[in-house]
Amino acid sequence: MSLKETLQKDLMDAMRSKDEAALSAIRLLKTAIMKVETAGEQKTATDEEIIQLVGKEIKQRKDAIEQFEKGGRSELAEKEKAELKVLEKYLPPQLGEDEIRAIIKEAMAQTGASSKADIGKLMGAIMPKTKGKADGGLVNKLVQEVLS
Repeated sequence: MSLKETLQKDLMDAMRSKDEAALSAIRLLKTAIMKVETAGEQKTATDEEIIQLVGKEIKQRKDAIEQFEKGGRSELAEKEKAELKVLEKYLPPQLGEDEIRAIIKEAMAQTGASSKADIGKLMGAIMPKTKGKADGGLVNKLVQEVLS
């Protein structure tokens, strides 16, 4: 079953169970998918494209949670957290810090990166391997630690 079909099934389940957080999150994700599919030539979004969209939606939720908490709007932050949990189940299993460090060390050996001046080259080698499987901010933080 493709990710798009899974989303449709989960949307129907959320409607039946009246799960507002799941309904909202899945509807917003399906809207983002529809925009991708109707932009330019007519096509169907691949699972990889959908995973990218899920990552984008998750990043938006995290930013919103941070802003709502700063503004003292805990009820809105809780709503965003509930949607975040729904969206996270559509991502592939996330890499742990140890796995990311191993990828960083491998990329350092391949690129010869050894100083902070080489961060761009190193990130360019790492990100394709961690795409959708790790938060870019975490990867960047770990790269900074390794190179310092």
